[in-house]
Amino acid sequence: MRLKVEFTTEPFDLEEAPHHAVVAREAVQNAGLDAVDVGPFGNTAEGAADEVLAAVHRVLSRSLEAGATRVSLQVNVVQDAPEGAS
Repeated sequence: MRLKVEFTTEPFDLEEAPHHAVVAREAVQNAGLDAVDVGPFGNTAEGAADEVLAAVHRVLSRSLEAGATRVSLQVNVVQDAPEGAS
């Protein structure tokens, strides 16, 4: 099974990324997931279910420890890529 996670951390700072947002982005970027996309208002990543769930755990624990007061996330099941497709 493949999953896609979308998440944001709060509070927002429009001048520069808060420490909790940087920590969350690093957690997902270093998770070895496919199709990671980080942005100023949200982040997405996709990969195998076990890897995505482990990354979600890291994002939650690390961003809350770094000062996030809210983490909003959504996890969706995505269709597996057909065999031979890259």
